Amino acid sequence: MTATKKILAFDLGAESGRGLVGKFDGSKLHLEVVHRFSNGGVQTLATLHWDVLRLYQEMVVGLRKAAAEHGDLSSLGVDTWGVDFALLGRDGTLLGNPRHYRDPHTESTMDDAFAVVPKPELFRQTGIQFMRFNSLYQLLALKRGGSPLLDMAETMLFIPDLFHYWFTGIKVNEYTDASTSQMLDPGKRTWARPMLAKLGIPEKVLGTLVQPGTVLGPIRSQLAAQTGLPSIPVIAPATHDTAAAVAAVPSQGTRWAYISSGTWSLMGVETREPRTDEKTLAYNFTNEGGVDGTIRLLKNVMGLWLVQECRRTWENQGVSYTYEHLMKLAEEAVPFASLVDPDHTSFILPADMPRAFVEFCRQTDQPEPATPGATVRCALESLALRYRWVLERLEDMVGHRLDTVHIVGGGSQNTLLCQLTADACNRPVVAGPVEATAIGNVLVQAIGLKLIGNLSDAREIVRHSFEVRTFEPQHPERWAQPYERFLKLLK
Repeated sequence: MTATKKILAFDLGAESGRGLVGKFDGSKLHLEVVHRFSNGGVQTLATLHWDVLRLYQEMVVGLRKAAAEHGDLSSLGVDTWGVDFALLGRDGTLLGNPRHYRDPHTESTMDDAFAVVPKPELFRQTGIQFMRFNSLYQLLALKRGGSPLLDMAETMLFIPDLFHYWFTGIKVNEYTDASTSQMLDPGKRTWARPMLAKLGIPEKVLGTLVQPGTVLGPIRSQLAAQTGLPSIPVIAPATHDTAAAVAAVPSQGTRWAYISSGTWSLMGVETREPRTDEKTLAYNFTNEGGVDGTIRLLKNVMGLWLVQECRRTWENQGVSYTYEHLMKLAEEAVPFASLVDPDHTSFILPADMPRAFVEFCRQTDQPEPATPGATVRCALESLALRYRWVLERLEDMVGHRLDTVHIVGGGSQNTLLCQLTADACNRPVVAGPVEATAIGNVLVQAIGLKLIGNLSDAREIVRHSFEVRTFEPQHPERWAQPYERFLKLLK
């Protein structure tokens, strides 16, 4: 019998972070949460930052708890959201708190880039969906603003790279997270140096790229002594949370799409080669790095941020709702009363999300959602219709029907959204596992430890270890007319 291995994964999202221990006996995986902590942007004057020092300290607490409760850990690794980065000075000192991707300083920087490298050429060289908060545009915003940080920077580390550096003292850029930056050549899977030079990005900040599953080195001896851990290896998992989540999709065959559902919805398919043709550019899809040499051909959709921000606004106004209560109110609301484009710029960082829904509906001559139930129903139906739009274009690009949609991550617990997605897309929706990101993190570390062989082995373990729920389409015919309305909103 194979001895159970214990692998520590830190999984940080936009709202919260967790430390989880994955117990792997050679065929099944079990997860146990050892530490939870909050996350979120910190506003200082007009700037939105991440408090990475506090997040690191929370992970140190997680290391202590894991050491006390489990002791004989085999490895650890961190995954986070994409695009954001830290700049380090000559001696490895952190140069200021990293900017939050929702910070408004990137407005119009895409136009600045296109003036130097035309949009079609930039896409051909990077294959990444055009979004103003991509790392490339964040760097250009610093350059445009004359930031002294960029002048002093010797190293750029994406957020999970920063934590791995603080754990080990080793500075590298893990490939899946770096691939979200719009700074990599997706075919060569290296930095797009000629393009970056044209845009004035200093080459010195570009680090060594490593693949998911790379053993970085042992945890620093001082940190081991501080937390009670032995000298265990730190392994770069798929450090971009979506790449980790996709690695844990319990799929078989090739005719499936995934939605990694949380604050964002990342919907796509897995391919072996990037697509940088005119059709992919016109659809504004992205080619991000995956595990085992895969490419994640996907679309970023605004996701459950819409509901999260509504709930936060209502709470600030003195009315608290659980997510369960909001879903019940949404189920009772009138279907298809109003629809929105979830990816409209007005929903990126509004001061009042429910008011943003009202304004969008007013400007598009629709009934204004007047209750929390109507607002959440509008958000969820609009997301389901956006998924249908993405699914149709994925099928157009890959040239065949996608028979199943897998929803993984926290959004897989939202049964109303899962059913609406099945109905809107007229496809079975397989929901789960909920902790897909942490599962993928652990299993990629297991590949690095040579406990399992490859991505296919990892997915077989997921199928054996975690329950899923299937939602069959119930009334897809009711979605034809709302979809026509939705398409007009996109125009």
